[in-house]
Amino acid sequence: MLIELLYFDGCPSWQDGLENLKAALSSEGLQAEIRLVRVESNADAARLKFLGSPSFRVDGMDLYPEERNRYNMSCRVYATPQGIKGAPTAAMLRERLRVCKPK
Repeated sequence: MLIELLYFDGCPSWQDGLENLKAALSSEGLQAEIRLVRVESNADAARLKFLGSPSFRVDGMDLYPEERNRYNMSCRVYATPQGIKGAPTAAMLRERLRVCKPK
């Protein structure tokens, strides 16, 4: 399983997202390659169909897909049990990863 974490350097939440992702993988007993993908410009964002930082893609599919007409350098927010946050919780990521788990 390949997981890409898309982010940009100015995002205050991508490192929390990475730690939550690692915790979720560990809790689920999953092995995955985590590839950090730094988005450096609006042109990169458009090319990558970047939904905001941090974004999580498993084998090319976003764990939290959205339809958009425009893509740019932006932070992403997630509705968590504790309210709107800059990264999904480990429990939220575990739930999404279970769907992607290799059979």
